[in-house]
Amino acid sequence: MSVASNAWDGGQVRTWLECRIEAARLDQAAADRRGYEAQDDYDKAAAEEWVCRAVQAAAGKDDQAALADRLKALLGQDEYRITGIYDDRRFERYVRANLRKLIKMTKTNAGFENTLRYQ
Repeated sequence: MSVASNAWDGGQVRTWLECRIEAARLDQAAADRRGYEAQDDYDKAAAEEWVCRAVQAAAGKDDQAALADRLKALLGQDEYRITGIYDDRRFERYVRANLRKLIKMTKTNAGFENTLRYQ
């Protein structure tokens, strides 16, 4: 793994993950209220929440390499089990997309400062 130009800030990463979990929960609630036509949005938000929760423990170690290893291990899984989603294949596709996004952010150490709900 290449070393980023700025120092790794584990606290900022944990804050970003917490903000993304909260935003994903709000997005799931909004999609649930909209009904059938928003099932895709619900699965997308559920995938983001699942990914963020799955890497929270690794982010708590303040180690960039540990977080990168955890993300790569998750990306290598064949299946992602969760209840309450609408389409398993769509959910898994969104999980993999979120994992790739986080791998890129972790490698470059960029993007964790953006804690806005809509990214």
